Amino acid sequence: MITLHVDLGSRSYPVVVGAGARDQLKALVPLGAVRAAVVTQPGIDFDVDTGLVQRSFPVAPGEEAKRLTTIEDLCRSWANWGLTRADVVVAVGGGVVTDAAGFAAAVYHRGVAVIHVATTLLGMVDAAIGGKTGVNLPEGKNLVGAFWQPTAVVCDTDALATLPPREYRSGQGEMAKYAFLGVADLDRLALDEAIAACVAAKAAAVGADERDAGTGRRALLNYGHTLAHALETAGRYDLRHGEAVAIGLVFAARLAQRLGRIDSGRVDEHRALVAGYQLATEIPAGFDVDELVALMARDKKAVEDLTFVLDGPVGVEVVSGIDADDVRAVLNEHGSPM
Repeated sequence: MITLHVDLGSRSYPVVVGAGARDQLKALVPLGAVRAAVVTQPGIDFDVDTGLVQRSFPVAPGEEAKRLTTIEDLCRSWANWGLTRADVVVAVGGGVVTDAAGFAAAVYHRGVAVIHVATTLLGMVDAAIGGKTGVNLPEGKNLVGAFWQPTAVVCDTDALATLPPREYRSGQGEMAKYAFLGVADLDRLALDEAIAACVAAKAAAVGADERDAGTGRRALLNYGHTLAHALETAGRYDLRHGEAVAIGLVFAARLAQRLGRIDSGRVDEHRALVAGYQLATEIPAGFDVDELVALMARDKKAVEDLTFVLDGPVGVEVVSGIDADDVRAVLNEHGSPM
């Protein structure tokens, strides 16, 4: 078992990684809690024992759960059950569950403790850690939410034994991102060690820039995400989050090359790493260039112009003021637009 810590002073918390990690859950619940509201989704067969009086609160399957109506439904159900501010919410699932349950916990009684039990690779290496919670609007991904740090995060690798191959590869899309943020030799590490290495990288970024200043260290975790979120928001491409991030990484590399920040060899490194995880490197055919540019302009990093996280001579950094014509040119080279 590997235990890491997200260092946030009095709000620091452990992240437990390894086979059987869920057995640590009883020791992680807050002192004085009586009830545990376990939020999960249909199809997630991963039982947890909090040692408290607990009840399951399922939310809609897939991305459908990340809606404001889900937050209202959860809070009303908890109120009817009698969940108090001294109790705990336990989110059992992938990033959708931890995002929605974490946001509901942040606003219920103005804040109730939450523990994330990640059951997907993507959740373990990224989504469950860092305190970003939220839901989607038709206008974009994660536009409504709150920063609400968990009390603890549990990454039980036993949960990955039944994870569908496509969902596992989706998690590898996020792992690919960490490879370009300085996490070395992920493909050579044992699974728990690779997950822990990604957790350590995210924990360091969160500790240095908890509230995501936009140009700070945490913003670099959005590498590959500007196009990824646009593809997801467009809603017609049948892409998992990590699949979209993988495409976004290669796109960002090509954009960086066009801007003279990196050479073709570095672009080839991006493409090879993504393809090595059996993930697509090109945007699905039939995309609308203008639509994607408009959606990328709504990205949370952007203020008055197109902003991307891009590789360069000193590594990955936030770059603002990018000309839309450059973005369109790379999109037109990156796949088969409509």
